Amino acid sequence: MITNVWKVDKYVDNLGNNPQIVDAADLLRQNEVVALPTETVYGLGGNAKNDEAVSKIFAAKGRPVDNPLIIHIADQNQLCEFVDEVPEKASLLMERFWPGPLTIIFKIKSGVLSEKATAGLGTVGVRMPDHPVALALLKASGLPIAAPSANSSGKPSPTTAEHVIEDLEGKIAGIVDGGPTGVGVESTVLDCTEAIPVILRPGAVTKEQLEKVVGEVREDRALTETDVKPKAPGMKYTHYAPNAPLYMVSGSHSFLQKLVSEKQREGLRVGVLATEESASDYQADIVLACGKRGDLETVAAALFGVLRDFNHERVDIIFSEMFPNTGVGHAIMNRLQKSAGNKLITE
Repeated sequence: MITNVWKVDKYVDNLGNNPQIVDAADLLRQNEVVALPTETVYGLGGNAKNDEAVSKIFAAKGRPVDNPLIIHIADQNQLCEFVDEVPEKASLLMERFWPGPLTIIFKIKSGVLSEKATAGLGTVGVRMPDHPVALALLKASGLPIAAPSANSSGKPSPTTAEHVIEDLEGKIAGIVDGGPTGVGVESTVLDCTEAIPVILRPGAVTKEQLEKVVGEVREDRALTETDVKPKAPGMKYTHYAPNAPLYMVSGSHSFLQKLVSEKQREGLRVGVLATEESASDYQADIVLACGKRGDLETVAAALFGVLRDFNHERVDIIFSEMFPNTGVGHAIMNRLQKSAGNKLITE
């Protein structure tokens, strides 16, 4: 398959009339799959109503079929087509955070969306992305678009079109290149089907921000307890993993350096994931700075790109610093834990 790549300037007015957006939207209506930029990561989009289109998403990614897909819309009015009810708390959150990196779980109407997209569940996750190219493409298609991250399943999510090409060229019909994404980690997933909303996946919209709008918000116990089955099916899978085994290190810089030196003496090529403030503290084969510890949003934006960069450096093992587990740091640590398969070394 030839994968079309369209480079689109997100700052251009009237994007909906852009011939490249029109071409990509035509492919979506033909039940092909197209990668598109969002403010979080690149998504792999397909017609959420069509089994064939959704099957192509799963095939291209190699994604387990019991892992439901998030549905992307351009207009809140689209919800009434396939959502059974919109709770008051969900309405308040949409007013505050849409468009933006918040996915809300609703109960669905039967017979509208592909059951492959929802994995046969009675609920669906929906969000409205805050990216002009994504919104233009969604509007032009006129469809609810199922769009998981546009990467091979289990690998770091893509934050540039080049990452998508690396994983999926020849497997999908097209890639809309809207430049690097901003947030860098996927959306917060919040279940609003219960009286007290539950965070199923942490993201850029934090628990503290949500509680300012709707009061008490809980977290799925599986986010902090490894022996609890996650409520979100996809959260049981290993994600974001670089090729080399990654270990989180809780301890001093000198302790992490000791681990590096031990592995180097064994003849291994060692990588370290650090921050700009601490990168110079380590003597390793490859040290990659992942944002600033004093500004965790920069860490989130850089994380997946840095994990992919380690693959290009052909390291044998990676040691990573830890980050504060508050605010967006909660999302960062969730992704690191998934990348490492919860492998932790403590001083």
